Amino acid sequence: MVEGTVGSHHKEGSTKMNKTSMAAAGIDVAKRHLDIAVHGHRQSWRVANTPEGFRELVRLMREHQIGRIGLEATGGYERDVTEHLRAEGFTVIVLQPLQVRAYAQLTLRRAKTDRIDAALIAAFTADHAIARATPDSRLTALAERLTWLEQTEEDMTRLKVRLEHVRDVENRRTCKADLARLKQRRANTIAKLLTALRQHDDLATRLKLVLSIDGIGPRTAIALLIRMPELGLLSRGQAAALVGLAPFNNDSGKRVRQRSIAGGRTRLRTSLYAAALPASFQWNEPLKRLYARLTAAGKPHKLALVACARKLLIYANTVLARGTPWVKAEAST
Repeated sequence: MVEGTVGSHHKEGSTKMNKTSMAAAGIDVAKRHLDIAVHGHRQSWRVANTPEGFRELVRLMREHQIGRIGLEATGGYERDVTEHLRAEGFTVIVLQPLQVRAYAQLTLRRAKTDRIDAALIAAFTADHAIARATPDSRLTALAERLTWLEQTEEDMTRLKVRLEHVRDVENRRTCKADLARLKQRRANTIAKLLTALRQHDDLATRLKLVLSIDGIGPRTAIALLIRMPELGLLSRGQAAALVGLAPFNNDSGKRVRQRSIAGGRTRLRTSLYAAALPASFQWNEPLKRLYARLTAAGKPHKLALVACARKLLIYANTVLARGTPWVKAEAST
């Protein structure tokens, strides 16, 4: 059932089209319901966040000739409706909450309800949101498994820290048994992800190319292919910025601060950072030289590792762009 309301907070006037002449809608996603607003319309709607609600949503979107739909990433509650709308042919743009909050500040909107948020998302989608290529459904399915793997590794880290402080013999035995179980789960999940990627010729080729790089093993290669499907189509700077490995200036007037990294795809950045340590100490000669040069120049250990992680990403982007394996002699620091 669709609930319709009229809110005075909605922007009045005729429906505003975006640059591609398609009306835009915004959806505020909650666990149990979806609040919907069409940019330029005062009326808003609420449907259930269920398959039945999705059908009502599609009807509404077609009735208002909507082409672009924006919604916030909400930790997973948006996935089913996003997939449903894309399957129905709509352009769906998943926005980061930070983008919507910044837009609210820009437009001096301080009031906050689910319906107000839906209208805000609709306005942002109409005026600023950039529609990107629809994600590869094969990788979307594998991303959930990868998240499970990452969460398993986080559980392992917590157990290892806890084990350092456990003295009771029985509790130590339990911790070690739990840790062994998680290690086995991690290994099994990695093996299944590799098998799934190799079932597709194009993904198998990309996997082989990334694995040709010294210092990138199966775990890191999986993260690169699933978390960054556009790798190989980007410039070095674009790739580094998307992952959050590009250092940004923070200067003002005469004040010059140290550049720092921020934002980006956090989970992928964590994977690359974890791979950079053994790569720059043992496996990858160019990275070993880069790390030594930076630390000899007085750079902190962490900064040097971030630079090495960025290099690993650039190597992966390069081999996928040219379609040939990594060549040690060509790698430069």
